[in-house]
Amino acid sequence: MDLSITAGQVSDYIGALALLNGLPCVKWLIRDLDYDADWFRKFLQDNRIRDCIARGKQRKMPVKYDKRRYKRRNRIEIMFGRLKDWRRVATRYDR
Repeated sequence: MDLSITAGQVSDYIGALALLNGLPCVKWLIRDLDYDADWFRKFLQDNRIRDCIARGKQRKMPVKYDKRRYKRRNRIEIMFGRLKDWRRVATRYDR
């Protein structure tokens, strides 16, 4: 897992671009539909990484993706939500 911290007003695409250069050898990349950009898909294709990104609202043509694998990304999102809750307790926001 890699982590990059950016300012709150910075686009997620800039953060994703910073992480892509240090991406280890992986077979699949499962992302949220907010990352449905042509340059992002091309980068993955050039590096022989299979993407699992649902079609964004702006895309006119449907894109094939593994729906079962895409649904499982929810487990990771839940884990990050729990980590944020633990941070709140550890920093004593909840007393």
